[in-house]
Amino acid sequence: MMQSKIGSKSKPYYILAPMDDVTDVPFRRVISACAKPDLCFSEFVNVDGLMSPGRKRLRRKLESSVDEPPLVAHIWGLKTQNFEAIADALSSGELADELGNPTQFAGIDINMGCPAKAVLKVGACAGLIKAPSLATEIIAATKRGAKGQLPVSVKTRLGYDRIDPEWTKFLLGSGIDMLSVHLRTVKEMSLVPAHYQELTRLVKERDRISPSTLLIANGDILNRSQGEELIKQYGIDGVMIGRGVFHDPYAFSAKSPWPDIRKKERVELFLKHLTLYMEWADNPDKGVKRLNKYAKIYINGFEGAKELREKLAQANTVQQMQDVISA
Repeated sequence: MMQSKIGSKSKPYYILAPMDDVTDVPFRRVISACAKPDLCFSEFVNVDGLMSPGRKRLRRKLESSVDEPPLVAHIWGLKTQNFEAIADALSSGELADELGNPTQFAGIDINMGCPAKAVLKVGACAGLIKAPSLATEIIAATKRGAKGQLPVSVKTRLGYDRIDPEWTKFLLGSGIDMLSVHLRTVKEMSLVPAHYQELTRLVKERDRISPSTLLIANGDILNRSQGEELIKQYGIDGVMIGRGVFHDPYAFSAKSPWPDIRKKERVELFLKHLTLYMEWADNPDKGVKRLNKYAKIYINGFEGAKELREKLAQANTVQQMQDVISA
């Protein structure tokens, strides 16, 4: 197996952000075929669940394929011993072998930024912003498990209910290899514009506290050209594109052809996504609602797109969706 790692400052990184129930294997394959990112992050994977009887179901979130970029395992949870155990399984190659992945993982990323109410309620993900002592233990445990064989990174926000420079300083001082910052607070969710001006401070802090740590910006970055401007303006090491791919599956290209792509090609791309999903999913028909979420990417920008999406929403099986599209 090929071993690929993040950590080089030799070039800027253009990264597909982790999105739960979105960035699965079929989706990453479609996006990579359109315009390949430098790295992809997995869906959110709970380390406590992976160390439970639910492992077989959850581990599928960590599967990868030959025709996509290196994959970073995006993990979350609360039990430090489970972070250590899963980091060990990721870095040793045990999990990649268990899944039959064609390559080893490129890194391990700890979720300290998801603002979903369910995880905040238990103090996980962005809830760790309020619990720096536990965050310290989790980072240390993950690094112990990784044993220096894989880089360890954190994805977070600017603060909880306000912008908190002490939080990002704390993370930069923790010895992580990469820090990705969604440029909003937890309280702000995605309801306000991203605070790009904070990148000036973050770069200065990074250069002073941990010059070797890669600094990645996230939030409202819709395409590569916008990312290039931010990298040039602020001196960051890369950007993460998340919801931008819902506006344009070619978001990682230097010059996207998407505005000029007509109905036929858009429909064919969605049919490709459906086919890849049917090949990958254990029970594809359970994913119909999920696939309708993806339909918004492709089935738009042409006359009758809204009506076609409404017909797709009435389908109960993937085959029915294919029939609607092909009619």
